[in-house]
Amino acid sequence: MPSITEFQERVYAYLSQVPEGKVTTYNALARALKSSPRAVGGALRRNPYAPIVPCHRCIAATGYVGGFLGDWHDAPSGQNQSRKLELLRGEGVEFDTRGYLVDKERRWDGFKHVGKKIRSPC
Repeated sequence: MPSITEFQERVYAYLSQVPEGKVTTYNALARALKSSPRAVGGALRRNPYAPIVPCHRCIAATGYVGGFLGDWHDAPSGQNQSRKLELLRGEGVEFDTRGYLVDKERRWDGFKHVGKKIRSPC
């Protein structure tokens, strides 16, 4: 098991609050953590608990599906983003052919405060 920083633990704890069938954004998660979207993306890129800690439920603020497992746009294989879309479709979250969220009601940002001394749910 790789070492997890306190910040990563907090990111994973907050992200675990996002219900199945909903998505949040890197920006909304960053606001809840009082951090930056890039820092959140960096933590999610290293998520050793995926998909139990559902990093696939985090998308770009524009509604674009965004990255998954360290790749943003189509990686050379395109497999990571395809896997993210597959996981989200399995939860009822649909994206158009350009990779944008169809139903804006699927967005969620009801984060509740998580203290500093937490453990990931895994």
